[in-house]
Amino acid sequence: MAFLGSAARRVASGVRPPLSPLCRLSSRAYSSEHTKEKNVPYEKTLKQEGGASSGPTKPLPRSADAVVIGGGSLGCQTIYHLAKMGMTNVVLLERDRLTAGTTWHTAGLLWQLRPSDVEVELLAHTRNVISKDLEEETGLHTGWIQNGGIFIASNKQRLDEYKRLMSLGKVYGIESHVLSPAETKDLYPLMNVDDLYGTLYVPTDGTMDPAGTCTTLTRAASARGATVIENCPVTGIQVRTDDLGVKKVKAVETAHGTIETPCVVNCAGVWATKLGEMAGVKVPLVAMHHAYVVTERIEGIQNMPNVRDHDASVYLRLQGDALSVGGYEHNPIFWDEVSDKFAFSLFDLDWDVFMQHIEGAINRVPVLEQTGIKSTVCGPESFTADHKPLMGEAPEVRGYFLGCGFNSAGMMLGGGCGRELAHWVIHGRPEKDMYGYDIRRFHNSLTGNNRWIRERSHESYAKNYSVVFPFDEPLASRNMRRDPFHQVLTEQGCVFQERHGWERPGWFNKDGPAPLKNYDYYGSYDIKKNVNYKYNELLNKEYTFGFPPHHDVIKSECLSCRHSVAVFDMSYFGKFYLTGPDAKKAADWLFTADVNKKPGSTVYTCMLNKRGGAEADLTVSRLEAGAANLPLAPQSNGDAYYLAIGGGVAEHNWNHIRSVLQDQGLRCQLTDHSEDMGMISIQGPKSREVLQEVLDTDLSNEAFPFSTHKVVNAAGHQVRAMRLSFVGELGWELHIPKDSCLPVYNAVMAAGAKHGIINSGYRAIDSLSIEKGYRHWHADLRPDDTPLEAGLAFTCKLKSSIPFQGRDKLEKQKEEGLRRRIVCFTTNEKVPMFGLEAIFRNGVPVGHLRRADYGFFIDKTIGYGYIRNPDGGVVSADFIKSGEFTLERMGVVYKAKAHLKSPFDPENKRVKGIYA
Repeated sequence: MAFLGSAARRVASGVRPPLSPLCRLSSRAYSSEHTKEKNVPYEKTLKQEGGASSGPTKPLPRSADAVVIGGGSLGCQTIYHLAKMGMTNVVLLERDRLTAGTTWHTAGLLWQLRPSDVEVELLAHTRNVISKDLEEETGLHTGWIQNGGIFIASNKQRLDEYKRLMSLGKVYGIESHVLSPAETKDLYPLMNVDDLYGTLYVPTDGTMDPAGTCTTLTRAASARGATVIENCPVTGIQVRTDDLGVKKVKAVETAHGTIETPCVVNCAGVWATKLGEMAGVKVPLVAMHHAYVVTERIEGIQNMPNVRDHDASVYLRLQGDALSVGGYEHNPIFWDEVSDKFAFSLFDLDWDVFMQHIEGAINRVPVLEQTGIKSTVCGPESFTADHKPLMGEAPEVRGYFLGCGFNSAGMMLGGGCGRELAHWVIHGRPEKDMYGYDIRRFHNSLTGNNRWIRERSHESYAKNYSVVFPFDEPLASRNMRRDPFHQVLTEQGCVFQERHGWERPGWFNKDGPAPLKNYDYYGSYDIKKNVNYKYNELLNKEYTFGFPPHHDVIKSECLSCRHSVAVFDMSYFGKFYLTGPDAKKAADWLFTADVNKKPGSTVYTCMLNKRGGAEADLTVSRLEAGAANLPLAPQSNGDAYYLAIGGGVAEHNWNHIRSVLQDQGLRCQLTDHSEDMGMISIQGPKSREVLQEVLDTDLSNEAFPFSTHKVVNAAGHQVRAMRLSFVGELGWELHIPKDSCLPVYNAVMAAGAKHGIINSGYRAIDSLSIEKGYRHWHADLRPDDTPLEAGLAFTCKLKSSIPFQGRDKLEKQKEEGLRRRIVCFTTNEKVPMFGLEAIFRNGVPVGHLRRADYGFFIDKTIGYGYIRNPDGGVVSADFIKSGEFTLERMGVVYKAKAHLKSPFDPENKRVKGIYA
């Protein structure tokens, strides 16, 4: 067999043929010096138990409460958790044998620490199921091996990233240790540590066995009444349209019969897109070749931890007395012609592509240079635009759920995600905050866009092992959605952020424009790499866990707003109208606040799920009934409401509202005018003076109070002006028809010139809003947080008798007392924090920061996080006041002050226009 070292040298010296990202599909012939053995390294696979027979392994039932399609990790975990939660009339259909698609060849690694609290919890559940629960239930061993894991750091930034994970792990009781190179050598004698900066060691990480895990899961599910049927391909999914025009799942068709069901769960991996097409559901993922090689026996490797060397883009997984070696390359091979006939199959390994991993592997474990390759494993895996799974109910069809697109992490995330998916199916929402995995995180215009899916998925794959920095932005598929101000702001040096396909202003570079360029695939596939790319150069300077080089630029944007006036382009906001005969009834039920004030009022409110968790925060403006004046006002002969929602979560909000209207049977129209209007927010002590020159209406406190709106003329154009603030200052939002945006903007800037008006971006908004204590949805406020816990009780009409979704849960929580609540923290030391820092009370971990930033006006680091009482008791004001708090950042502890109110303008004088 070829030695890894000589194989690497041969490929390095060869001439590589050009590779196109669109057509790298054909296998190639290789020298006999390369092993041609294609074998997964597991002692047992379900393939060995016999091939596909002529028909299903069990008779099909006529009906089921849910049908899970796909017998890989996610399908097996989902049916297990459905049955465990009491839904036993459920069926799993597998086209071939269990694990036959992508699960059978997975590396099966489990790393517990990730830069996300939710993912840490999901991974912990998987580990519990695999290492403990299943064995206790069935008496069968799943194949779990706890051999630990080592993260390699070759530089300070990488070790800083791992120290962030270590601090978060303390909150969850996950043991981890930062080791010196010498300590790492003691733990792993075969490792080269000469070039190491340090490592992070997690003793309780380990590996899973695909066949053992999936077999045990399905046996446990079957024992609870679930039905698992193999050798039964799905040929169609029937969809019906109800009386309200809502599409719903009706049945699953196979060649051997049809199962009536209201619920389908698509766990079909790389084949999920085809299964989506059967029901008219878009499943935005791509299939790629993903490979590893298995070495011959290595003396002394037994019982060593698994290794991730992210800087070398390689992992080393213990495989008995050998290693599996794999990684993520910049030029992965797309599998465009996904075949249905690929059960228990592997591709020929493309050594030209794979060998980029070998040099790093040999550097890390030098004995590999003289170690033979026993077999290659190159199989298909599904990858998504942000390297996160696709889960939840599809927007197109009710009852059609996704559990796919796991980016080669389906085994390790399977337990946690299977439980959440089961909860989603049974209760309508998951238990945890799964927004980062929810299919509704993507705008509907993107999920069917092949260029976006392909470019983003490539970049996410190529950057999978990159350091996760706080302010990173994608380079792929940019400029998908641009507002009317985009060009003029680009010319003024705007450095854009991408959210939901929109380009929104991040901050303003004083050294001129930094326009975005077409994606270059990082120079792969013979695509010419972008040169002199200013945007990318600025982005690279952001790659730090310290304050970025343009910290002072953001400071000036913030302080201009605090001391004078700034204009923010917030056009990416979702802008919806809710009208129809049942609009008032819908508004009462949907919104926590009483939005039925007189027309002209604007109310900040939340929307909740059935468990009282916040699905959204938004402003709702009551409109006058009347004829259409689109896009500023809809046609209505009754109640009408204008909803303004953060643009990054607009699709999520749209689907939440639509689902509630459908579930309640309410006759309403929800219309989206997000693309038809721009929106600028003019904020600061001088905002009234500036706008009084532009708007033809009295802007005094008496004539235009806070939290009201009206249609007015601005420089000869009709706009809807709202007196609101997301930064804690006197200010107005102008909601402007698209064609009027630039004339109105130009008039505002001209009027503001003598006051020193400047453009400001969302990095300034992030700082200003955290300084004021305003919540960001999906940071400070998530579906697993209630408004009471989030300090937003004032948005809830609990003193009225008006019912609203989730009210009963809030009333119960209010009565019992809060077991967790959000707290503001400041530090006297000027230190950058970004969220995930551990919170300690009297030396005991009680939570972690959700969001943190620097407050330039108060000149302090500010963070917000939810804390618990370690005794499980109520978190009262006294509990907070009586504790001594510290924050841990990258292993370093800082004294912190806890605040029950915002440390900036706690009496809300500034938004009322009262300046000392």
